[in-house]
Amino acid sequence: MRTTDKLSRYIFLSGPFRIGLLLLMLSGTYLVTAQAPRSRVDQLSDEDVQNFYKRAQASGLSEVQIEQAAMSQGYTLDDIAKMRRRINDIRASSSSSPKSQTITTTGRSFPTDLSRRTDSLATSRARRDTNRGLPVFGASLFENANLSFEPNLRIATPKSYVVGPDDEIRIDISGASTGEFQLKVTPDGTVKVPNLAPVFVAGLTIEQAEQRIISRLRQGGYQGLGQAGSGTTANVTLTNIRSIRITLVGEVVRPGTYTISSLGTAFNALYLAGGPNPQTGSFRKINIIRGNRVIRTIDLYDFILRADQRDNIRLQDQDVIRVADYETRVELTGQVRRPAIFEVLPGETLKTVLGFAGGFGDDAYRASITLRRNTARELRIATITEEQLNTFVPQRGDKYFVGKILERYENRIQVAGAVMRPGDYALEPGLETVKQLIARAEGLRKDAFTNRATIIRERADMDRENLSFDLGKLLRGEVADIPLQRQDSLTVFSIRDLREAYYVTIEGAVNRPDTIAYVSNMSVADLIAQAGGFQEGAKPNLIEVARRIRQDSAGIRTTMLEVYRFSIDRNLQITAVGGSSREFQLQPFDIVYVRTSANYETQKQVTILGEVMQPGNYAIYSREERISDLIKRVGGLKPEAYMAGAQLRRQGQVIGNDLRNIINEPGSEENLLLQDRDTLSIPRRSEIVSMQGAVLNPSSVSFKTDYSFDDYLSEAGGFTDNARKNKAYVVYPNGRKDRTHKFLFFTSRPHVEPGSTVIVPFKPLDTNRLTPGERIGIFSLLATVSIALVNVILR
Repeated sequence: MRTTDKLSRYIFLSGPFRIGLLLLMLSGTYLVTAQAPRSRVDQLSDEDVQNFYKRAQASGLSEVQIEQAAMSQGYTLDDIAKMRRRINDIRASSSSSPKSQTITTTGRSFPTDLSRRTDSLATSRARRDTNRGLPVFGASLFENANLSFEPNLRIATPKSYVVGPDDEIRIDISGASTGEFQLKVTPDGTVKVPNLAPVFVAGLTIEQAEQRIISRLRQGGYQGLGQAGSGTTANVTLTNIRSIRITLVGEVVRPGTYTISSLGTAFNALYLAGGPNPQTGSFRKINIIRGNRVIRTIDLYDFILRADQRDNIRLQDQDVIRVADYETRVELTGQVRRPAIFEVLPGETLKTVLGFAGGFGDDAYRASITLRRNTARELRIATITEEQLNTFVPQRGDKYFVGKILERYENRIQVAGAVMRPGDYALEPGLETVKQLIARAEGLRKDAFTNRATIIRERADMDRENLSFDLGKLLRGEVADIPLQRQDSLTVFSIRDLREAYYVTIEGAVNRPDTIAYVSNMSVADLIAQAGGFQEGAKPNLIEVARRIRQDSAGIRTTMLEVYRFSIDRNLQITAVGGSSREFQLQPFDIVYVRTSANYETQKQVTILGEVMQPGNYAIYSREERISDLIKRVGGLKPEAYMAGAQLRRQGQVIGNDLRNIINEPGSEENLLLQDRDTLSIPRRSEIVSMQGAVLNPSSVSFKTDYSFDDYLSEAGGFTDNARKNKAYVVYPNGRKDRTHKFLFFTSRPHVEPGSTVIVPFKPLDTNRLTPGERIGIFSLLATVSIALVNVILR
């Protein structure tokens, strides 16, 4: 669409000029790099490529137009592809570098010179140390790093925003005429639209500046812009905002001048300065001064307690925020929801301070509050009742403490023991006597012991006393009902509480021998059934029951128990000895014994390993079976069997015996009876002899027929200095041992067989032996004493 206004004509005529400027720039690049033999793009530096990219962006041409212009100047498709790759690389690297905070959805950005808070952690520690750990109410508001009160750039520009130097305004014209302008407010307060006179906008609101700029555009050729029916509209938005300088004075943590965004608020500036000083500053009298006039007073309690941000106004350049000294502070501790130090303004009462603390805690004593107040010379204590809260006026330095209710009940009574619903009950009309309490507990259990019940009662001096009475007579009306008092505790005993726990025991050849709780009318058959029935080897025709003797007698009985015997079949039918068929009932503490059949035996087995014809596990078939019988059952020994090394292990221990003697003389005492889990191991002949203990070189050597005991010791380097030579012994491979024998001056060493181990014991450590220093000291003492004695004698 062709337009007749001046600005559109200017834009239309400037297009060919920009294309020519781009071609001239590309040609200049070509002249600089024409002498190089390699690609012209490769010779461009990153700075040249970046400048080319910026100029191409500023020209307003599309990528297709730029590529066509480059190809007309002699650039190839390869050169263009290389240029595109280099531009993408430079754009990627530039995007990863730190820049100013930018909001992409609006195109608006913060100024880069804004002040930043960097010592929040140190400030937090300082605040926590204030007043011995009791926090100042409101101080934590400025310790939270996530609550910086920074303005949100995603919101629409407020209509009351005042435009100033360094702000950037974007104008989008659409409809019958189009255009786009990015205007920056100059230091003298104007914006410059191309081909038009400057427009003064500083000090105007964004709404007023929009009207003035649109009015100037109408004068410059955009006829009817922004008017109804013209078909042309304009949208004026604030893109980049300026920074302003704010000064904070008075009792702030870090007073000074700060640079903030022009959208910044009072809370934002207070956060940068660390907030009011918790030790001296006021959180309720913060003045915003503009043009030497207080325009707003901030009370931070309104925001903290009610989230009221009416006083969080937007700041302007050169505004001053002054934090005054606090006038009245009080401490409120104890059973309140927010114990802290609170600031009090004139006209506020103690009830107001209690509201600051969130009110009383759940278990607070509300009847009175304890006050400690400073006087001219000392402290004074006072009590504020609940009725005085609305009128009592706190003073500077007051300390209030809310106590806790007592761990007592004003109307509790208790019932425990053999009642249907034991527990706590309220002493109230209709529940004031023992009979009424038992009725409220839904009566007695069937096991209740009614001959005696007790009441534990608290006296006036806090001591306790016991009241006993016959509960049965009381319930039947034979005695008067007993009135109850606060804190009374009634206990109704159970008959089970007054006797030993009843049980019966079954032992012997049953599947689950156990002790179980006694129940009435339990027979022996019942108990055997609960025990899982008979084991396979049980002898049912011999059951014994041992019973305690309960009846007292005039003399001492010789028998300690009563014993009953029964014959029971596998179907648990009991017949008393003698042919009667009466059912025998168990009594508490009876012990039932189920015997095992004399000929019943579980399988027992032994294991034989090594050089035998048929090694493995074998069952012991006879109580008289011995080692020699087992060797016959396995088919005898193999030719390479080494009988001197045969070992018999029983319950993990080696039984020292000689298989050669057993084979040669089966009637010898070494031919042991076999037992369950015995293991007989018959190895091959070992050709090794080992030396251990107090020898210079403990080692193993091959067996030599002509070697004696001393020869093997020589192989190990002989004895050490601490060796007990006369205690040396040999351990043979079958587990037997032989020691050194000494008679007068004659020493007899044991014989060494293949597979033996020669052991020389060490001498025990002499812990009582004197050191050389101790000997010298003793000799010196004896010499001194001797000289003294000689002098005495000579005198």
